[in-house]
Amino acid sequence: MIQLIVFLPLLAAVVAGLSNRAFGTALPKLVTTGALFASCALSWPIFLGFLFNEQTAHVAPVFNWVTSGTMSFDWALRVDTLTAVMLVVITSVSALVHLYSWGYMAEDPDQPRFFAYLSLFTFAMLMLVTADNLVQMFFGWEGVGLASYLLIGFWFRKPSANAAAIKAFVVNRVGDLGFMLGIFGTYLVFGTVSIPEILAAAPGMAGSTIGFLGARFDTMTVLCLLLFVGAMGKSAQLGLHTWLPDAMEGPTPVSALIHAATMVTAGVFMVCRLSPMFETSPTALGFVTFIGAATCLFAATVGTVQTDIKRVIAYSTCSQLGYMFFAAGVGAYSAAMFHLFTHAFFKALLFLGAGSVIHAMHHEQDMRFYGGLRKHIPVTFWAMLMGTLAITGVGIYEVGGFAGYHSKDAIIEAAWAAGGGGQIASIVGMVAALLTSFYSWRLMFLTFWGKPRWANSEHIQHAVHDAHGHHDHDAPSDEHAGHAPDAHAPGAHELHDGTAGYHPHESPWSMRLPLIILSVGAVLAGFAFNHWFIQPEGGPGFWKGSLAFDEHLMHAMHSVPLWVKLSATAVMLTGLLVAWLTYIRSPEFPAKFAAQFDVMYRFLLNKWYFDELYHVVFVKPAFAIGRFFWKKGDEGTIDRFGPNGSAALVNFGSGLAGRVQTGYLYTYAFVMLLGLTAAVTWAITR
Repeated sequence: MIQLIVFLPLLAAVVAGLSNRAFGTALPKLVTTGALFASCALSWPIFLGFLFNEQTAHVAPVFNWVTSGTMSFDWALRVDTLTAVMLVVITSVSALVHLYSWGYMAEDPDQPRFFAYLSLFTFAMLMLVTADNLVQMFFGWEGVGLASYLLIGFWFRKPSANAAAIKAFVVNRVGDLGFMLGIFGTYLVFGTVSIPEILAAAPGMAGSTIGFLGARFDTMTVLCLLLFVGAMGKSAQLGLHTWLPDAMEGPTPVSALIHAATMVTAGVFMVCRLSPMFETSPTALGFVTFIGAATCLFAATVGTVQTDIKRVIAYSTCSQLGYMFFAAGVGAYSAAMFHLFTHAFFKALLFLGAGSVIHAMHHEQDMRFYGGLRKHIPVTFWAMLMGTLAITGVGIYEVGGFAGYHSKDAIIEAAWAAGGGGQIASIVGMVAALLTSFYSWRLMFLTFWGKPRWANSEHIQHAVHDAHGHHDHDAPSDEHAGHAPDAHAPGAHELHDGTAGYHPHESPWSMRLPLIILSVGAVLAGFAFNHWFIQPEGGPGFWKGSLAFDEHLMHAMHSVPLWVKLSATAVMLTGLLVAWLTYIRSPEFPAKFAAQFDVMYRFLLNKWYFDELYHVVFVKPAFAIGRFFWKKGDEGTIDRFGPNGSAALVNFGSGLAGRVQTGYLYTYAFVMLLGLTAAVTWAITR
């Protein structure tokens, strides 16, 4: 069964890719979507089997992969609780994204290629989560990197999409270098790449040292930090996060798949899978906690000022991943996986909902040109409302709530119960929850409430003109089209009312049905699975040794002070209130606030200037070095003394020879006489 789950998407990708446009678009879509729904249908029984203790962990060998000296390992598919959770997350979201793409990509001529890439992406992620050894995990790790490059740059004729794809690929290579070094070091220390053997031997290596960079360091700290650098790249943690917002250049279904179920969750999965290794190094765990908390806060602050609907949700993903990592850093791995599980449903819902809005607004992504859409696209509105209620953690203490209420609150409580640096991370999580509530409701208010502001959108103006078959001379001039007054201000949306003759329409059912299904997950996922994921009585039995489960910490998190338990709800309500006051009650306030605190606003709008910093520190020097080797090395040295020099020498020699070849008989006789004289002279004098 596990072989079918993993390899059906690969087979579908091959069929769709090879068929290309030869059989039209129907066959590739049917094959890939059908394969993913089949994999999804096979994954849920495995997950439920672990949930109700009906199934035990096992390994399904595929074939012997490598035998080289003392290194030998199989290509094998490991199935345990951690794998089962990831299987349902990946296949469920991917299947719905495939179905959603039927409507979203209906007008794209390259649909076969798109669906082939989607299925290839899913296969690579499935290979990653079923890996029984580190090399196989690295295969899936690089596979999702390749597929993300292909999908982000799917519209390759668009320069910004090409640049975003290259950026994602390069930044992830930085992280992958650390991951590779971690794998090499782990094999050097343990003599194997088998994950079960490494985890069994890891406690025995605690306290040992290893030579690294000319000095002696704690062995497990070095290995865990190197492995975590890989996680920072894949899961877009602070420092290696810059590729994630630019990944929005790909089609919206790609954003949903990358952010909800595949690539960005790979780092969290890897840390949880190798949690017994990380447990041997308090230093590594402290670093994971710090990076997770810092990312959580950073991304939340940036998300508050973005105007592109997809970028707001992208920074939200970055922030939520920070929660998962600082949960893992304090030892609450089950809480991290719980949030990964619930996050997959509501984040996929939010991205696909945003895609439905963009579809309705003729590909306009700037929220300043939305407004009043709840009456025009009601299914999308209610779906995104469910997603917003889930991500902001709406719920009632000791009663329950939406998905995020259970998982995010569990992380904040577990971090507080861990003490020390965990309590600092818990407070950071509370602040980030406040900002999450603010920017999430800001998105809802700008999109679905207020006055329609579509007349100011250049995209919609063009759509109306095309639909009418003529240019409307009364439309705003190019100087004003697509630009709001004080457009730099967050939510400065007091624009000219009117629809310019355009009326948004609801998406087709192929797009609405996934929204409805994901809405159910956003509502029920946390409440339904809370007992098995993080409750002390359910956790140890459910996880069955597939990750390090701290039963004491899980007990302690339920005994934290009441104010800690209520804090997430309090900050959620505060964020909602502030968003309502500034975008519904007094919509002119954001522009005034941005003007008053211009330096801070621009700092956040420019994403803490990480891109500008990296451009100065890395990009410009890299170009300068490349230009130096190009001009001085390649052209000035290699070409000068190599092909160009040889050609010049030949040219000079041929010129001299050409002077001798005059075509006159007496010249040739004279040369022969000189030659004969030289030969006689040589014979006499030898």
